[in-house]
Amino acid sequence: MARWYSGLMGLRSGGVFVILAVVAFVAVVFLLFRSHTSGPQEAAASDAPAVSNPVDGTGSSSSGSVVGTGSDPAPGSGQEQNLLGGAAQPAIGATNPQGPEVDAAIADAVKLIRSQPAEVLEARNRLNKLLQAQITPEQRQTIKDEMAKLSKDWLFGPAAFPGDMLCDTYTVKRGDLLDILGRRMKVPHEILMQINNIARPQALQAGRALKMIHGPFHVKVSRSTFTLDLYLQDMYVRSFKVGLGKSGFETPLGHWHVQERGKLIKPTWTDPDTQRQYKSTDPDYPLGARWIGLEGVDGAAKGRTGFAIHGTKDPDQIGTAGSRGCIRMYNDDVVLMYNLLVSSYSQVDTID
Repeated sequence: MARWYSGLMGLRSGGVFVILAVVAFVAVVFLLFRSHTSGPQEAAASDAPAVSNPVDGTGSSSSGSVVGTGSDPAPGSGQEQNLLGGAAQPAIGATNPQGPEVDAAIADAVKLIRSQPAEVLEARNRLNKLLQAQITPEQRQTIKDEMAKLSKDWLFGPAAFPGDMLCDTYTVKRGDLLDILGRRMKVPHEILMQINNIARPQALQAGRALKMIHGPFHVKVSRSTFTLDLYLQDMYVRSFKVGLGKSGFETPLGHWHVQERGKLIKPTWTDPDTQRQYKSTDPDYPLGARWIGLEGVDGAAKGRTGFAIHGTKDPDQIGTAGSRGCIRMYNDDVVLMYNLLVSSYSQVDTID
C-alpha cells in the first residue's frame, strides 16, 4: 500500500511538471508569433524606394521648385498630391513605375487643356511632374510631345499666365534698356524681342507691359538619340534633333557652360584638317547661322575647348554622327537656341 501511494504521488508530480512544460512552450510560441505579426508597419513603408528628383538635364542651377507650387511633399513619400489633382495617393512609380496610372495621368492632363484652354499651367505642371517619375520611353515621348505643344502658349506666346513662376509681366520704366532687363532675368534680350514683338530693342516705351522670362535656359544632349532637350530652369520645354561627333571625334560626355563671349554670328572659321579659312560670305561656309561656344567644366568635357552648338550648311547631317565633336542644329533651330541660351549661366549636359 505504501509503495502504491508513493508511485501515485510520483506520477502526479511528473504529470504536473509535463503540464507546466506544455503551458510554458505554448506561451513562448504565442509570444514569438505575435512579435512577427505586429511589427512597426510605418517603418516598413518607409523602406519603399523614393522617386528621384529630376535632373533638369543640366546639372544646372536647378532650383528644384520650378513648378512654382513650393508646397509639394517630397516625391516618393507616398503622401504627395495626386498627379491627377485629387486626394493624396501613393506615388506613381513606387510599386509599378510602368503601370497604367501614368497613362491615365497623361490622358487627364491632355483632356484638361483641351476642355479648359486656360489651364495651361496646371497641365504643364502635371506633365512635368510625370516626366520626373520612372516611366517608359513611350510615355516619356508622349509627355514631351504634349509639353512642346503647351510651350507655344505659356512660353513663346505673347501672354503671361497669372501665377506662373517662370513668366510674368513687367511695366517698362523710363530709362529701361531691353538688354539690361534680359540680364536681370538671365535670358538674352533677343527672346524678349521675339515674344513681345519688338522690332528694335531701343524702342521701349515707358508704361508698356512686357512679358518677361525668368531664366536661365539649359539643355541636355543625348548621344544615343541625337536629341537636344531644352529646359527653362527645371521645366521641360521641347526637343530638337541634332548632329554629333563621328567615330574618333565623339562629342565628349560631361558638363559644359555657354562660354563667356562665346555667342557669335557666323564667325570666321579655320578648318583644322585643311587649314582653310572660311568667311561668312563664302558660299560653302560650313557653320550655319550661329555659333554658341562651350566651355567644358566636368566629366570628359572638362578642359575641352573648340566645341560649340552651331548651324550647318548640310541639313542631312542632322540626326547623324558626322561632325568633329560639335553639336549641329538646323539653322532655324540654332537661331532660336542663340536667342535662349545666355553666356556663363546656361548649362549643357551631354549624356549617352
